[in-house]
Amino acid sequence: QVQLVESGGGSVQPGGSLRLSCAASGSIFSIYTMGWYRQAPGKQREMVAAIPSGGTRNYASSVEGRFFISKDNAKNTVYLQMNSLKPEDSAVYFCYAYLQNASGRQNYWGQGTQVTVSS
Repeated sequence: QVQLVESGGGSVQPGGSLRLSCAASGSIFSIYTMGWYRQAPGKQREMVAAIPSGGTRNYASSVEGRFFISKDNAKNTVYLQMNSLKPEDSAVYFCYAYLQNASGRQNYWGQGTQVTVSS
């Protein structure tokens, strides 16, 4: 079994910052990609940022230059530093990991953490 546990969500005023964390644990052989999606009420889930193992970071155009994704390989943990937050960044943020374990290669998801940007 694999678990992804997120933390760091909350409420912040426009222009503020938050840092999300997501730790993967359990039966993991290799992690290929970790990243973040978000989903606002009434909208589809959208990719925010991803960090492939040994690859180039990817960002949604709406967050590029404001958000920064990083990973601690020793801890199987991915971080999302969110700066200059806007009300439209409000959503539930989900982390994911595309990894290899005894069951094969598949995606695992966290439970989601709420981010609210409001004055």
